[in-house]
Amino acid sequence: MRIWSIHPKYLDTKGLLALWRETLLAKSVLSGETKGYKNHSQLDRFKAVNDPLNSINAYLDEVWKEAHSRGYRFNKGKIDPIHKIIQIPVNEGQIKYEVQHLLGKLKIRDQSKFDELLKVNAVDAHPLFMVVSGDVEKWEKVISK
Repeated sequence: MRIWSIHPKYLDTKGLLALWRETLLAKSVLSGETKGYKNHSQLDRFKAVNDPLNSINAYLDEVWKEAHSRGYRFNKGKIDPIHKIIQIPVNEGQIKYEVQHLLGKLKIRDQSKFDELLKVNAVDAHPLFMVVSGDVEKWEKVISK
């Protein structure tokens, strides 16, 4: 499961589709509808907020907006109404790590998205997240290269 901290606009088609599915799975986990993945590290930051389901729905809404802008027909009915959105902090090191991780995937899957991301000077975080100083998040499973 990968719930990206970076904005979904940087993902290729395969990545965006996977993000939608995996975030819907995360929503099921947070709402107690599934027994698997309950302790998945990617969910820690959502569990740490007062209203995890509202936060995951806000996250999904941004993924839906990106998919919609590309002409995909994701089912918006899978997103519950969103109340006040409180941003979740994410470390700058996490954003940098994710960019490198995504570049590795894009180099293999989608050369045009790879080239596009290489040209970005300052990568935007997903709007749910507020970038703060710090290293890679403790919950991240770092893959050494």
